[in-house]
Amino acid sequence: MSKTQSAIIVGGGIGGAAAALSLAKVGIKVLLLEQANEIGEIGAGIQLGPNAFSALDSLGIGEIARERAVFTDYIAMMDAMDANEVVRVDTGQVFRDYFGGPYAVIHRADIHDTVWQAALKNSLVSYRTATKVVEVNITQNDVEVIDEKGNSYKADVLIGCDGGKSIIRDSTLNDKPRVTGHVVYRAVIEREDMPEDLRINAPILWGGPHCHLVHYPLRGGAQYNLVVTFHSRQQEEWGVTDGSKEEVMSYFDTIHPRPRQMLDKTTSWRRWATADREPVESWGTGRVTLLGDAAHPVAQYMAQGACMALEDAVTLGEAVKACNGNAIEAFKLYQAVRIPRTARIVWSTREMGRLYHAKGVEREVRNLLWKGKTQQDYYKALEWLYGWKEENCLQPR
Repeated sequence: MSKTQSAIIVGGGIGGAAAALSLAKVGIKVLLLEQANEIGEIGAGIQLGPNAFSALDSLGIGEIARERAVFTDYIAMMDAMDANEVVRVDTGQVFRDYFGGPYAVIHRADIHDTVWQAALKNSLVSYRTATKVVEVNITQNDVEVIDEKGNSYKADVLIGCDGGKSIIRDSTLNDKPRVTGHVVYRAVIEREDMPEDLRINAPILWGGPHCHLVHYPLRGGAQYNLVVTFHSRQQEEWGVTDGSKEEVMSYFDTIHPRPRQMLDKTTSWRRWATADREPVESWGTGRVTLLGDAAHPVAQYMAQGACMALEDAVTLGEAVKACNGNAIEAFKLYQAVRIPRTARIVWSTREMGRLYHAKGVEREVRNLLWKGKTQQDYYKALEWLYGWKEENCLQPR
């Protein structure tokens, strides 16, 4: 195949919307298929590092995203047992100058809308909702997907952006998820309900024994995002179910009163039993590849899930350009640079979860790890992560 003319993207989340925009910008006609009745995002807040803003700038929507985001003053980890600060990374102007972009927090729906509205403005992007793909057929000349109603769609290439439980991944790799045993509760708290001493313009993580909490402002400080995570006492299955305040409180009964007071403020008790997957050597065959959580589902401990999906989308478009429009060759290049980087994210995230949830002597050691570190030390250690940009995206990092 020479120049790729058309692509099917399965999944309309942040990664799928960004992939549609990226491929359309390099002249590929995109059909996006979404199984939900509407294209949009649910949930609460997410964090965006400088690498995410580099990707958004590349997609032409960086300024819109900046207008909707809250720039943070710093990132901090607190000890949930004694309420002492363990580490703080300043994210003000010096940080922004060092990495060429800010650290910010934003409502998930706002960043999705920013990407998706830009994609819709491109005449090469079309979409169908209420379309659940159930079958994938790869031929020498094209890729066909069939939905549950029997409708068939064909294109030159296929990109699976359909999340951690990806149908496209199952059709090509058929590997099994790794259930972490960690449960997450997420909620949004209105400003007037947020404890005054925790109305902080920063993502604050409170690390406790086998548990942690994270909070940060949204929408100009009108709301606050709260994420509560703990190691479950029971065998978990990957998915979302109803939870309870009583369950949450039972895992946080020994932590300091300052972070624990937030648990009385939320009325949302949906629980996510989380999972990731072991990194693999390939995300597809020939005309098929994966992107975002479909390619590299990851726990939330480094706040890089959406950031990696945005990086993926930009890298895919740049690979197509580098390969003169030949998407099959571009998929090889894309995977060659993205698989090692995202594998590092998956494995690093697991280790961060261990640090956050340390107890006993391990907690004491954790609290000593950053003693004496300067802000420059932190920035240098984060260069591999936040130093990603369009101009270096096809180089191993």
